Amino acid sequence: MIKNIPLYIGLRYTRAKRRNQFISFISTFSLVGMALGVMALIIVMSVMNGFDREMKQRLLSVVPHGYIDYSPSLQNWQQTAAQVKQHPKVIGAAPYIAGDALISYAGGVEGIQLQGILPEEEIKISVINEHMLVGSLAELRAGEFNIVMGRMAANTLGLALGDKVVITSPEITITPAGIYPRTKSFTLVGVFEVGAQVDQQLAIIHLNDAQKFFRLQGPQGLHIKVTDLYQAGVVMSELAQEFGSEYSVSDWSKTQGNLFQSVKMEKIVTGVLLNILIFIAVFNIVSSLVLMVADKRSDIAVLRTLGLTAREVMAIFIVQGSAVGFIGTLIGTVAGCIIALTINPIMQLIETIFGMHFFDPEVYFISGLPSVLLWQDIVVICFTALFLSFLATLYPAYRAAKIEPAEALRYE
Repeated sequence: MIKNIPLYIGLRYTRAKRRNQFISFISTFSLVGMALGVMALIIVMSVMNGFDREMKQRLLSVVPHGYIDYSPSLQNWQQTAAQVKQHPKVIGAAPYIAGDALISYAGGVEGIQLQGILPEEEIKISVINEHMLVGSLAELRAGEFNIVMGRMAANTLGLALGDKVVITSPEITITPAGIYPRTKSFTLVGVFEVGAQVDQQLAIIHLNDAQKFFRLQGPQGLHIKVTDLYQAGVVMSELAQEFGSEYSVSDWSKTQGNLFQSVKMEKIVTGVLLNILIFIAVFNIVSSLVLMVADKRSDIAVLRTLGLTAREVMAIFIVQGSAVGFIGTLIGTVAGCIIALTINPIMQLIETIFGMHFFDPEVYFISGLPSVLLWQDIVVICFTALFLSFLATLYPAYRAAKIEPAEALRYE
């Protein structure tokens, strides 16, 4: 004796051969569409998560977690740094001066962000010294006017160790002879590479040399490193309350936040666009069930005369449509997870076979396609696909429940 007749008949209809081949084609197409949509969403979300992780690991390992500035300059920075380090979540603090400048060599000119640091303090909060290709931050000594640059900037200008570059400040010097830009010659003593945009934008000099170049009496402020960069906003807010309004306190989200917000927005927009594939599959489920109801009118009438209620008839087609959505979601989830976890070997195999490179490290700062598979994304995608599949069954099932047995069997 069959206990759950709607479940049994619904699953039987799912795998039974159709008299109308077009209905079978639409049903298969909806299943394939659902699988492709779920698979594409999982893969793309994983890749976007990978890019987000790479950016945070590479960029935020170089960018200070927080800043404490004082205008026009922070004279007694040691006292301020000691006060900052008393916070339990602060690892270190180092003085700095930062400003925009132009660097020129052999006719080439590039815009850079020029930073003045104390090497012995900066290495406690920054990883740049760990990513030096040649030289080290220790080569930056007061009064020698040495400079350390990123690999991309050095390659663009065609620089080698020992070359002298000219740094030009955006500020001008007014003399009786006229108006002149402020320039100074520096010697390249080191090149670093962290695999982020700073390789092309950042140049570092000694703090004392920066004070002379920018004509400051002391550091601009302090670079701060905290235990958890994602808590930097909270920590810097607490420090802002402690130091008062005379100090300008900010965290990395003020300087780099827009970049990560844009990545987050791209992830949302991409997810919405790829959901179109799932919606197409859902509409195909609706179409196939509507055609199935029309094809099975006589069967529905017989079942009603045998005692099935309208609710049970409705449940038959809900089971059938949901089964298609479930199978498609299951196939797409398994395929998407496998591809997301093995996408780098797959990309390498394709590059080996066709002798091409999808990601040039000189351009993209990466050599492979990063992928991070999060179970939260899988749950949301699967729930969305299954819920939409269920909603797609309601209208056709309602139409099936409204079929009158006598009317349906009149011409049979």
